[in-house]
This record gives sequence, C-alpha cells and structure tokens, in this order.
Amino acid sequence: MPISGFRAFWLAQSTSQLAEHSTSAVLPLLAVLTLDVTAPDLGLLRAAGQAPLLLLPLLAGAWVDRRPGRGVMVLADVGRALILTAAAAAAFLGRLDVPLLLVTAFAVGALSVFFDVAYQGFLVRLTDRDHLLPAVGRIEGARSAAQMAGPALGGALVSALSAPLAAASAALVFGVSAVSLTRIGNRFAAPAGRTRIRDGVAFVARDPLLRTICVVSGAFHLSLAAAMTLYLLYLPRTLGLSAASIGLVLAATGPGALLGSVLAARLPRRFGYGPVIVVAAFAGDGVMLVVPALPGGGGATVAALIAVNLVFGTFGQVVNITVMAVRQSVTPDSLQGRVAATITFAGMGLAPVGSLVGGLLGGQLGLRPALMVAAAGLLLSPVLMLLSPLARVGRVTVSG
Repeated sequence: MPISGFRAFWLAQSTSQLAEHSTSAVLPLLAVLTLDVTAPDLGLLRAAGQAPLLLLPLLAGAWVDRRPGRGVMVLADVGRALILTAAAAAAFLGRLDVPLLLVTAFAVGALSVFFDVAYQGFLVRLTDRDHLLPAVGRIEGARSAAQMAGPALGGALVSALSAPLAAASAALVFGVSAVSLTRIGNRFAAPAGRTRIRDGVAFVARDPLLRTICVVSGAFHLSLAAAMTLYLLYLPRTLGLSAASIGLVLAATGPGALLGSVLAARLPRRFGYGPVIVVAAFAGDGVMLVVPALPGGGGATVAALIAVNLVFGTFGQVVNITVMAVRQSVTPDSLQGRVAATITFAGMGLAPVGSLVGGLLGGQLGLRPALMVAAAGLLLSPVLMLLSPLARVGRVTVSG
C-alpha cells in the first residue's frame, strides 16, 4: 500500500465525514433560525435526511461491492457539494422554504449512504493485510470523531457565519474530499464474482455479535434521532440560548471525541472490548438525562450543557470505535460493503422514525417532557448490550 495513497484516502474520508455530519446540524438550524419551523416540521425535515438510511443501504451495498469504489465516492462528494451550494444560494435569494429543504436533506442523505458504504469496501482493497488493522483504526477513528464533532462544527459555523454560509462552507469541504480522492488514481479493479444483497443479510443474521450490533444500533438511533430533534428546539426555545451559545454547546462534543479516540485505543486492550462498550454506553447515554432537568438559560446552564456534551462525545466515541473493531473482526473482505449496509439498514434505518416520533412528542407533550422521554430511551441500548454476547467479547482480530 503506497502511503501517499492511504493519506489521500484518509484526508478525503475524514473531510467528507466532517462535512456530512456538520450538515446534519446545519440544515435543521437553518430551518429553526431562518424559517421558524414547528417541532413536527423539524421532525419531518430530519426524517427526510435520514430516510435514505432505511431505503437505500442494501441496494448500495450490493452495487458498491461490484465497483472499485473511488468513482462512487467522488460522485457522492461532488453531488453533495452542488446540492448544498444550491440550497445556500436559495437562502441568500430569499427563495428557501420547507419543501426545498426536505428535498435537499433527502438528496444529501442518499449520496451519503453511497459514500459511507463505498469507503468501507474501498479500504480493504487499498490496504494490504499486514496494515489493515491500524488502517481501520485510523479511518474509523476519523469517522467516529466526525460523527461526534461534525454537528458541533455545524453549530459553530451557523453561529459564526450564519446558516446559509455554513451550508456553503460544508459544500466547500465536500469539494476538498473529492479532490483528495482524485489523487489516489483509479488503479483498483472491481471485485470479481456475484454480489447479492441477501449474502450480507444472511451473514449478519447468522453471527450473534453482528445481530446484537444491529439491535442495539437500532435502539440507539431511534432514541437519539428523537432526542436530537427535540434538543435543537429545546436549546433556543425552552432554555432561551442564543445562536452563539448553541454553537458553543454543540462544539463541546469535539474535544470529547478526541479524548474518546485516545481512550478507545487503550481501554479495550486492557479491560476487554465488551466491558468497555457496555460501560461507555451507559455513561455516554445516561448523561443525556441531565439536559431536560436544567433550568432556563444562564452561564451555569451553558456550562452544564458543555459538560454533558463533553461526556457524551467522549464515551460515544469510545463505543463507535470499539464496536466498529468488533464488526471488522468478524466480517470477510468480500462482504464488508454488504455487512456495513445491512447494519446501517437495520440500525440507522430507524433514525427517520425517531425524528418523526420526536417531533410528534414535542408537539403533544411539550419540549421538556418529550426530551426526558427520548433521553430515557437512550438507555435501552446499553441495557441490551449488557444482556448480549457483545458484553463478553475480550479481544478481537481482523478476519481474512
């Protein structure tokens, strides 16, 4: 593996993931701060962006496993850059409305599904066997960091630049990713043989660890999507936080993700993968119960929210990286794309449902009680982990 090729891929994947997850905060904040949407409207918007996670992963997995992957990633980056640029232009011209945002969110989400499935399959073709495990650690560490820090960056950009300029900035970052991918070249051939969707589904269904990951991922993303829909309304409307304060609060997950990356590189080897996953999940998910108990805005409330997001980012990162290592360890190279797609479908596919549920709960119960329900729901995931074979995993190795 030429190191320059891996570095270009690492830069592309990292920047693309950062832009993807910052967009997940920028578009809802654009709706909240510019269009003054209701809770059900925001739930619908978030569901539109997450719907491709339910509709497309299995198709994307089989399609990507028949192709080298580089071209898929480049097209996904360029497409998302153009779509966000168009949305930003519409906002500047006063033409932005909820239907246009719904189309934008769905299109960006669809292209993100193809990119996310493609990069996981491309990594095992770019990297030789001896270097695969550290490569997986670096790539997935960057992905998890972006997943945690991306929304924080999106909030910070909205605070510093305005929501339309934040969307344009995310488009620029997607462009950087596309340029980095073109530096790798197109020398990687597509894999031979048939690639059937049901092969990936069947492999996941047979493996107890992968089945568990699907179930706990579904429980987590269902509750998290509901909680985040309410959270983005709760901060400005119930706690009365300014855009600057919201950006500061969301940004706290960034340092937490960095700390979590360090811990994820050390704790599993010392205490075992399963125990670390369970304890980190209880800590990261449980701390969210603090948020709906906070009083109105003020310095103490902002400080408490920063602390909560720091803890959530830290332990969420530990869970993400450690679970990914377990998944990689039991999945053959030829099935990486389809297994990733199956887990995305079964787990993250529930996110649009959670966003709709969160919006409806906010409209019926009020933001504070609804957020308490959603935050309590996050604890279902670590409880399921504790009762599963995942809790008993000691060490892992990458399979052949």
